[in-house]
Amino acid sequence: MQVFITAGEPSGDRLGAALMEGLRAMVPDVTFTGIGGDLMAAQGLQSLFPMDEISVMGVSEILRQYGALKARIRQTADAVIAARPDVLITVDLPEFSLRVAKLVRAASDIRIVHYVAPTVWAWRPGRAAKMARHVDQVLALLPFEPPYMEAAGMRCDFVGHPVVTEPVASDEDAAAFRTRHGIGQTPLALMLPGSRRSEVSRLAPVFGEVAARLHAARPDLRLVIPAAAPVAEMVQDMCAGWPGAPLILDPRALGARALEEKRAAFKAADVALAASGTVSLELAATHTPMVIAYDMGWLSRQIIGRMLRVDTVTLVNLVSDTRDVPEFIGNACRPGPICDALLGILGTKDAQGAAMERTMQKLGRGGPPPGQRAAWAVLDGLRA
Repeated sequence: MQVFITAGEPSGDRLGAALMEGLRAMVPDVTFTGIGGDLMAAQGLQSLFPMDEISVMGVSEILRQYGALKARIRQTADAVIAARPDVLITVDLPEFSLRVAKLVRAASDIRIVHYVAPTVWAWRPGRAAKMARHVDQVLALLPFEPPYMEAAGMRCDFVGHPVVTEPVASDEDAAAFRTRHGIGQTPLALMLPGSRRSEVSRLAPVFGEVAARLHAARPDLRLVIPAAAPVAEMVQDMCAGWPGAPLILDPRALGARALEEKRAAFKAADVALAASGTVSLELAATHTPMVIAYDMGWLSRQIIGRMLRVDTVTLVNLVSDTRDVPEFIGNACRPGPICDALLGILGTKDAQGAAMERTMQKLGRGGPPPGQRAAWAVLDGLRA
């Protein structure tokens, strides 16, 4: 069996690697070609080019890099058509993946599977119908997504979210983290301003003002900032002057301990302020109360704001079908209200517990690993 698989971001690399591992367990002679990162390479993939060359987000960034992105799309589609694999699996990154799928479908009958359903439930619902012209099957991370894809004519399998299989720190790990960093029983707040440079550049100034207000209201509160590797230096520079001497967890200095330290910080925290995204699910996995905030470029804000079809973008709220997690998006992303919400949560730490537990259950906690379920769905689709 020959599989062509593409991913363009660290999250996609993790999903792709787990799927590859699942396929190899079921079809030992499977071979892989495509685009991916270190985790997919460890499963036997030789990437056509570095995956970060196709990782773009936001209308403005896509427009700036469109020429280079278009060339990589064409190169990838040509490679798929030449290889004639049993299946093409594109992982997330719809700006790249669905354009590749369109070119491949125009020139061949290769089965095409897209892993991670686009957020048609949130905005631009017409994307599902457009996808159906080129995509045979969708693998969904969220339990409410299949009906949207199936209504457009595609098979869609809910395969679970990878957050349910990731290790979670214990209470002992959290206590050791507090001791290690001299925090003791002092209240602890996480600040998570994103993993992309564009996110950090917009959110760090807002989060910094929130930090100043928190310090004025609660001088005893300790701030911890787990920095994502791609933006660690930027986070160090932008957050160095924040009040209260925040502890920055820099993966460059922590090395092999970086992930363990981050998980311990999540478990130890009393509250977190985080950029919108899957980090809300990571926080829910450790039952860490949270506030979500996000802003974007002016052009993206205007376009997406007019198209948004839901009253919340926080995944915990959506999966649990509650609105227990406060969020401040776009024009609402202002320091004063964000600070008030964080201070309020510090006084009622259990208010989000039921929503977070329900979220983990609905995402597949306790069932087969998502990579295994995704592999089974791909093979079942090929047999159908």
